Amino acid sequence: MQEFKTIFRKHRKILSAVLLLFAVFLIFWTVNSPVLVGVSASKRQLPVYSVQRKDKVAAISFDAAWGNEDTQMLIDILDKYKSHATFFVVGDWAEKYPESVKALADAGNEVMNHSSSHAHFSQLTSEQIKADVNACNDKIEAVTGVRPTLFRCPYGEYDDHVIQAIRELGMEPIQWDVDSLDWKGISAAEITQRVLQRIKPGSIVLFHNAAEHTPEALPDILEALIANGYTIVPVSQILLDGDTYIDNTGMQCRP
Repeated sequence: MQEFKTIFRKHRKILSAVLLLFAVFLIFWTVNSPVLVGVSASKRQLPVYSVQRKDKVAAISFDAAWGNEDTQMLIDILDKYKSHATFFVVGDWAEKYPESVKALADAGNEVMNHSSSHAHFSQLTSEQIKADVNACNDKIEAVTGVRPTLFRCPYGEYDDHVIQAIRELGMEPIQWDVDSLDWKGISAAEITQRVLQRIKPGSIVLFHNAAEHTPEALPDILEALIANGYTIVPVSQILLDGDTYIDNTGMQCRP
């Protein structure tokens, strides 16, 4: 026994190092195991950022939360190029500018939900989120006669409970994979270049109805896309029906 104790003391540091290495390996394996990672990823709730499409079709979307000076101009530009877009409208904006909401819908554009008051949804409970979204739906439906089926999170912010709450309402949360950055006040040329360099079949492009240089950039973007064989449609028309899933990039795909 004494001999065993002597050997143990002599090799205690080596044994401790081996046990430490084993513990590190076990942690690394647990975190990186394909099975465990797959389970974790499958629980993550993502909105739709883009759609798996082989045909040259893309969706243009506008967030409408504050100003309204350029809305009719955007409607006219879209009409000129025989294209339609999705306008994600805040309920307060719809209440303030009902004539613009009606004009959007009458021109064949989609009017969808961008929350009632542009709150930070990740700070709300599921019940508060649902109440807010339904309040906005009520305001839009009162003007257009159509209840929204798509939703865009204010500020583009979301977490699992936000996305789950939206889907429990039977609505689809929509993000974007091409940000025009028009909200930063960049020039029309820069907006055009950003969009045309990044767009691909199945893309969803983000614009804002009150951005300074968007009306100037939009005609060049539409002309270039149409010349390149693209069809521009509202978001609901780019989504896939039937059995689908959303991959880890936010792309809606078929199995």
